[in-house]
Amino acid sequence: SEKLYTASPGLVNGLQARTFGVWTLLSSVIRCLCAIDIRNRTLYHITLFTFFLALVHFLSEVFIYHTAALTIGVMAPLMVASFSILGMLIGLQYLEVEALSQNKKKN
Repeated sequence: SEKLYTASPGLVNGLQARTFGVWTLLSSVIRCLCAIDIRNRTLYHITLFTFFLALVHFLSEVFIYHTAALTIGVMAPLMVASFSILGMLIGLQYLEVEALSQNKKKN
């Protein structure tokens, strides 16, 4: 939290920092599970949603709440979330095509 919320560090307390840490751990577990079972559409959508949440969170902290400045500590998660969303949206097309081809094979 000290490297992220540099614009207003006094607004971040220990409880918020621990909650953010648990949220980050949960997101990483979801993302690892998706990497293991990439064809699970529900898990894929949940994983994509975690990247959207991260992007919205960091953008709101910088531009709405002004608790974070555009430093490397904020830019790195913004870039990871943005590129991951882009990659997962491209991958989603392949997931849809694969699901359609499997349905044709069953019929």
